Amino acid sequence: MDLLSLTSTEQNVLIASILGDGEITKRYPGSRRKNNSYREHFSIQQLDYRIWKRNLLPSAFYFNQSRSLLLSPSLPLLTQMFEHFYNSSGDKIVSLKMLELCKSPLFLTTLYLDDGSLCISVSRNELKKTIYLTPHIYLYLQSLSFEDLCKLKLHISTHFGVEFTTSKRPDGFGYILKTTKVSETMKFLKVVGDASKDCPSMFHKTDWGFRFQKEMERYKDSHPGYEVIVSSSDRGKNYTKEECEILSQMKKEGKTDKEIALYLNRTYWSIVYKWRELRENNVLFTSSD
Repeated sequence: MDLLSLTSTEQNVLIASILGDGEITKRYPGSRRKNNSYREHFSIQQLDYRIWKRNLLPSAFYFNQSRSLLLSPSLPLLTQMFEHFYNSSGDKIVSLKMLELCKSPLFLTTLYLDDGSLCISVSRNELKKTIYLTPHIYLYLQSLSFEDLCKLKLHISTHFGVEFTTSKRPDGFGYILKTTKVSETMKFLKVVGDASKDCPSMFHKTDWGFRFQKEMERYKDSHPGYEVIVSSSDRGKNYTKEECEILSQMKKEGKTDKEIALYLNRTYWSIVYKWRELRENNVLFTSSD
């Protein structure tokens, strides 16, 4: 087995796993092992996800008896790959040669499900009885240097169209990656959500509709009578009269909110809220034809 003999899916999952929760084990002097192997610790709560991952690379991955480790045999492939993922000090590094192979959504999905979180900041408007949720994606890759995170950030932007920023962190090398705009968070979730539809145990991280419903249920109990909506940078950006007319006309034609958002270069949620506002205020426009 060598890297180029693997399918694109297998390459992307393996490389993301090594950058994420996994590691290529070291060979020590005197060891009878001729080659390196792969090892990944995880908790029982994440077993379903690890089964999903193992099924994407069944030729290499297997579980230990207690199902607390995802392992591989000692393989020449991993011996060859070791120098692309570790420097002389034993720290993980990002290899541009390896990144060239990582253009599948499964690369970003595996990296995220290994080492990422969907975090939500909350603000409340007591006067309007409204709770605003602002979702962010965090990739907790503080084991990588700032320079290597910048390589990864550029790769994600170039090949997946999602913009991350570096954010300070007190541990590791001091930085992680995060999205700062709701629009970027939603683009990211679209990529990983489509790639992991068959992994329901991770819907709380990959499916915004699923997560948003859970949040709404939580605040329904803790803040009865409050409206829960997704915040957006577009929320404070005024719509022109022309945009409102186009929105009304496209709604009349049966266009979806997603189609209207793409046409007006707005976010999906901005269209949802603006349409609700127009209806509540009975400010509906008709075509001038």
